Amino acid sequence: MTHQVHAFEPPERFVAGTVGPPGERAFFLQARGGGRLVSVALEKVQVSLLAEKLEELLSEAQRRFGVELPEPVALVGDNDPLDTPVDEEFRVGTLGLAFDVDTATVVIEAIAVGEAEVEVELGEPDDDTEDAEDEDEEPDEDLDRLRVRLTPEATRQFIERARRVVNAGRPPCPLCGQPLDPAGHLCPRHNGYHR
Repeated sequence: MTHQVHAFEPPERFVAGTVGPPGERAFFLQARGGGRLVSVALEKVQVSLLAEKLEELLSEAQRRFGVELPEPVALVGDNDPLDTPVDEEFRVGTLGLAFDVDTATVVIEAIAVGEAEVEVELGEPDDDTEDAEDEDEEPDEDLDRLRVRLTPEATRQFIERARRVVNAGRPPCPLCGQPLDPAGHLCPRHNGYHR
């Protein structure tokens, strides 16, 4: 099976964004550059974790390698909507992060959801275990992926926008923390009465 690697090193624009009204939003990572536009779908929690882990990666790069980091408040963020058309290339299953010391850039890799995990779990053991181990060593090698290389400044801008996108959804209930719909919700802290 052939796979595609959508590489943007560096992209003209790399953002997290959504399509749809609050409560029904679909989350995307979108990269643009060189006349190409690639959008990959992922979950809200993945966007939130990506922003958190990128912040940790930048802090670690500064601590270990002395990388100069811009101040978060000094950045003017990208508030534009996603570029259209928003055509989903694939759904993200795994996110990978790395810091390239030679170029002082952050590498983000979004890998498609694969069926390899299911096949490995459901597969019957072979008599020839050496061949099976070699084949299963890199199960995600045949999966599509989006690879983006960002400067620390661009990474910080991505983090700020990702956090704004995640927090722009439905407000949480002050009692239970679940999202409030425009019509309210059944709050477990109020024994099921509408809030």
